[in-house]
Amino acid sequence: MGAYLIKGGRPACGEITISGNKNSALPCLAATLLTDDTIRLCNVPDIEDVRVMCKLLKSLGSLIVPVDSHTLDITSGSRKGNLDTKLVESVRGSILLLGPLLAICGEARLSPPGGDVIGYRRLDTHFLGFSSLGSTCSIEEDGSLYIGSKRSRLKGNTIFLDESSVTATENVLMAASLAEGESLVLNAASEPHVQDLCNLLNLMGCKVEGIGSNVLRIKGQKKLHGCTFSLGSDFMEIGSFIGLAGASRGDILLKGVQLEHLKMIRLGFQRIGLDFKVDGPSSIRVPKNQKRLLYKEVGGHTGKVDDAPWPGFPADLLSILTVCATQMKGSILIHEKMFESRMYFVDWLIRMGADIILCDPHRAVVNGPSRLQGAIVTSPDVRAGMALVIAATCAEGETRIENIYQIERGYERLSEKLIALGLAIEKV
Repeated sequence: MGAYLIKGGRPACGEITISGNKNSALPCLAATLLTDDTIRLCNVPDIEDVRVMCKLLKSLGSLIVPVDSHTLDITSGSRKGNLDTKLVESVRGSILLLGPLLAICGEARLSPPGGDVIGYRRLDTHFLGFSSLGSTCSIEEDGSLYIGSKRSRLKGNTIFLDESSVTATENVLMAASLAEGESLVLNAASEPHVQDLCNLLNLMGCKVEGIGSNVLRIKGQKKLHGCTFSLGSDFMEIGSFIGLAGASRGDILLKGVQLEHLKMIRLGFQRIGLDFKVDGPSSIRVPKNQKRLLYKEVGGHTGKVDDAPWPGFPADLLSILTVCATQMKGSILIHEKMFESRMYFVDWLIRMGADIILCDPHRAVVNGPSRLQGAIVTSPDVRAGMALVIAATCAEGETRIENIYQIERGYERLSEKLIALGLAIEKV
């Protein structure tokens, strides 16, 4: 699995270019199955989750030609083949193959997807969406997921999702793109990666309206065609490096940023005393001088940061915010509403000396600032792993972070970027 050895006490200073959105890459890769023409995807991050998704596409007959390190030409083949169970279980995004396979082949079978260990992640919303389009859905005796339709084409419908699930919204979008007639998706997710998929489908010839809202109208087509599409910047990586700069008392210039995606992220970091400055049309700078005070509410009560579906504060950045709060003055409540196991990683921060009270699986009170000490810790998921990297840069002595596979699934060339920012990190 590999490990990082990080010697703390150095501020992160310098500049980096943000990679393409990992959470856009996976649905956009899956969407290439919807056409026989070649799709060129640009600004694709070179990370493990993308490599796994490409292997799954190849096992379905797709031809993938790298144009450069971040550009892929993808041409679908038979769309038939056995999907390696280990590959499916290693990345949650494998579930995104169901929508396009159902639309093209009329059926799909998949072993249960894997991914981060952050709690129970239900599949009901996917099944609800597929059923509304005319598909039958079931879980087989071996645990695999099966969806199928007796019709030659799925039929458009009004679909009310019981939760604003990102992957369920993306699956329904892809299935509806080739359905007969029009589909209306209510309570749809609207995250930037969902918007990227919508924009890609439009370029492929589908008509998607309401992009960026929770009501999407999809006019299904008999056939989609090829195109060239560039993924947006990874706002999760942006938030991670904002946190790294602030917690380590550094100064980082971030390039390749989509400013329109940072409004709520900025508000969240301001609540723990961190902010950034716009430094051009696609750059921000996180300066060394910060307030570093955990905010209090208008009445003087302890402040709170919680997550919510977009445009709320992203759940994936709460881990980053939590570790940053340990280096600020005051107290704050972190409320993770969406995943019941994500906050358990704070046990590692407590081992390192953080003053955190874990109230229950969803809430933690952080008191700061804390002097962190190096320790041996393990990454449970992508974002908690990055939070531990930030903790290690603030800690006295050396920290060993194990299971870094979980981190590198979502961050491109992370150790190289950290070294470029002046941090003492070794990959072993």
